Amino acid sequence: SILINFVIMFRRIIIVSLVFVQIATVSAQTPTSIIQKDVVADARLETLLSKHIEVNEQNLVSGYRIQIYFGGDRSKATSIKGQFLSSKGPKISAYETYDAPNFKIRIGDFRTRLEAHRYLKEIKGEFPSSFIIESEIEYSN
Repeated sequence: SILINFVIMFRRIIIVSLVFVQIATVSAQTPTSIIQKDVVADARLETLLSKHIEVNEQNLVSGYRIQIYFGGDRSKATSIKGQFLSSKGPKISAYETYDAPNFKIRIGDFRTRLEAHRYLKEIKGEFPSSFIIESEIEYSN
């Protein structure tokens, strides 16, 4: 019985000692002693990351624009954009997009539909086929 108790006690001391040695070894490691491996990433990952950063740097929010032209004639689209910019000045932005096979001229960066509607009433005589659309707009502080 005494021998069994001695063996059990001896095992416990060995186990506690091993745990203590393991803890001391782990805590004594410095960052330079930890094995470091270089990560080799696909080059497309870097491209994707840079595009993500570029998109998130833009100040785009949901809003409204007024579409003043829609059609397949690029020269007419450019002409209407120029006509708008010359008559209204640079205070309202104009955007030309191409969605095959049509060109679109959209104007303004309106936060609310009411703002867009007020401006639509101002230009409806000069651009009778214009209408309001929901769009991502550039938000400026």
